Amino acid sequence: MEVITASKVYKIISKIGLIEPSVLDAALKAAEEQNKDFTTFLIEQDLIKPEEIGQLIANNLHIKFVDLKKEKIPIEILMLLPEIVARKQKMLVFKRDQEGLKVAMSNPFDYDMIKMLEKKVGDKVVPYYATEYDVIQNFSLYRRSIQQEYATNIQKHAIAAQGAKVESISVVKLVDDLFSYAYTNHASDVHIEPGDKEIKIRFRIDGLLYDVLTLPKSILEVIVSRIKILAKLRTDESRSAQDGKIITTVEGEKVDVRVSIIPTIHGEKVVMRLLSSKGQQFSLEDLGMVAHDLEIVTKAADRPYGMILSTGPTGSGKTTTLYALIKLLNKRDVNICTIEDPVEYDLEGINQIQVNPKTNLTFAEGLRSLLRQDPDIIMVGEIRDEETASIAVNSAMTGHLVLSTLHTNDAATALPRLLDMKIEPFLVASTVNIIIAQRLVRRICMKCIVSYTLSSKEVEELKKEIDVSKFLSLKDMAELRFYKGKGCDSCNQSGYTGRLGIFEVLEVEDNIRELISARTNADQIRKVAIGNGMTTMFEDGLNKAIAGKTTLEEIFRVTKQ
Repeated sequence: MEVITASKVYKIISKIGLIEPSVLDAALKAAEEQNKDFTTFLIEQDLIKPEEIGQLIANNLHIKFVDLKKEKIPIEILMLLPEIVARKQKMLVFKRDQEGLKVAMSNPFDYDMIKMLEKKVGDKVVPYYATEYDVIQNFSLYRRSIQQEYATNIQKHAIAAQGAKVESISVVKLVDDLFSYAYTNHASDVHIEPGDKEIKIRFRIDGLLYDVLTLPKSILEVIVSRIKILAKLRTDESRSAQDGKIITTVEGEKVDVRVSIIPTIHGEKVVMRLLSSKGQQFSLEDLGMVAHDLEIVTKAADRPYGMILSTGPTGSGKTTTLYALIKLLNKRDVNICTIEDPVEYDLEGINQIQVNPKTNLTFAEGLRSLLRQDPDIIMVGEIRDEETASIAVNSAMTGHLVLSTLHTNDAATALPRLLDMKIEPFLVASTVNIIIAQRLVRRICMKCIVSYTLSSKEVEELKKEIDVSKFLSLKDMAELRFYKGKGCDSCNQSGYTGRLGIFEVLEVEDNIRELISARTNADQIRKVAIGNGMTTMFEDGLNKAIAGKTTLEEIFRVTKQ
């Protein structure tokens, strides 16, 4: 079976001199080092257009070529080839006519696959060449077809639900499809927002809110009532805020849904946070922590007592980082207890307590109770007040490892914040092991990533923010390459897909302890920590931007806001 190899593509391009020989050589070497398809690498680096290289290869090998972005692929034709097979074989069905079934293939010489497909569909298969890049870009059509189906079903059920009872099939299906639609879009939150005449449904995806649906206002009451029933909330109460929890299954996976309902002038507004079991599987490396910081965190976690603090604003991934740490520490020979509000993930082998103000189970009271449970490791969801801070610090002082979060902008500010909570400086200095500050940035979509260089003005702006020479061996700053996503169907034209963390890890060393005892301000602590080798969040972000994981704009967005 003939294969379109990197060397074959190299010879084809070399023959016509479309790319400078030295650039082509460097690209081939880089593609091999990164274990990437050569044509895909050339396209992603903006060295050649997908349709140009596709047509070039097809002409040289005397095979038919298709530019998939010019094709309008019907869903029923696309679905003739299951998504799992399409992804594995890097092929896509795009048309059916009198000639037969037309299939775009990154390797149209795979005759065994062609015969197998002919047998499956009972029709002649006509192979066309398409670059691997183009085929992969269009796999998002499968996801979009599912999403369109959900959107259509929700609108259909919404019409049927008007005037129906809460228990009716239409209302039940509408809410179920809403969960599924959010899940397939990788949404972290669902907002159901009543207006004067309609309901807006918005999803938070990768940290940003998007309008996704508009539903008739007449069905607001039945939707909210159905959600209240699932979350075990009072259906007869509509004038006060309520919080609850739903456990559901989407595509075979358990999903915890945190529900918050508040009254507004146009009716009750619902916000639901989706927490899938996939969130439990993250390690600190998966979250984006680099080896140097990971070593410091692991060393602190290995200590039998003391305090590890995670800081940052709401939605910066603090709790996820603590869960990743607990996963690291979760062994049968230790007793781990948590007090949380809410309990975001059920962790096997961990004793988890949910804060409940109605029964006076606050963070402080829960922490007192946990100390009578013979714990080795305690996680306090958040240090909100002086009482909780005092108990947490004293627990760390008396032989427990305590993990918790604080709302501060950076790592250094957490230390004076504890002093503001009336904790004695010597207690802070002797109990806090490390402070992890973090933000979440959006990852560049790998299916439409391109590189670029900064203008001279942008270089000067960057130099004002940071000593770039710390990161670069390049003499000429103009050679520095950054990356961004052009936008494609796979990332909904945003240029981003998924998120990762940027971190700064402040290790409390002897010179930091002296500053804490002297009640030194956060700026001075920060300077000494940087002198000790701490990488700031901006520096960590810049490194990740240079590595092509995120964009420079994202780093400025989350660190300079």
